[in-house]
Amino acid sequence: MLESLGAQVAPLRSGDDLVGPDGVRVDAVLLPGGESSTIDKLLRMFGLFEPLRTAIAAGLPALGTCAGLVLLAREVDDRAPGQQSLGVLDVTVRRNALGSQVDSAETELESTLGPVRVAFIRAPIVTRVGPDVEVLAERDGQVVAVRQGSVTGISFHPELTGEPVFHRQLLADAVSGRVNPPAN
Repeated sequence: MLESLGAQVAPLRSGDDLVGPDGVRVDAVLLPGGESSTIDKLLRMFGLFEPLRTAIAAGLPALGTCAGLVLLAREVDDRAPGQQSLGVLDVTVRRNALGSQVDSAETELESTLGPVRVAFIRAPIVTRVGPDVEVLAERDGQVVAVRQGSVTGISFHPELTGEPVFHRQLLADAVSGRVNPPAN
């Protein structure tokens, strides 16, 4: 999705890919969907957890989709044993709150960025929103998209429907520089 919008994309495999002696080497980061507890373990195993937390807290624009939202959250209601989150987005989330794999669905949502078509797959919901967090979208009265400074967390997968709105916002944040770090 990011490449189709003109971005140059590189995987982060170690802390050195993110932060080197000259500082932050990337303009933005995308935390994808998947299994949040597994991604957490891999981030810690490959030395990315602390550099990523530090960079985002310092204002590196970030977009977390589905499991990425769980990773960004300050609190996780139902974390797996030993699971950690980066704690850079002042929200509480509940993993897999919108059902199992068979409950997956594509749907239209109204968001503050305009109407969007997205896919929900074993999606989390936001159960608490901090005072500096903007709600971007809800589904059936449940918060499914939020933003705090240059950090955005969404419960769904816009890349599966080809919906570019949230990825465009991430790129706009990257172009404008690392501004508006989330309040701690």
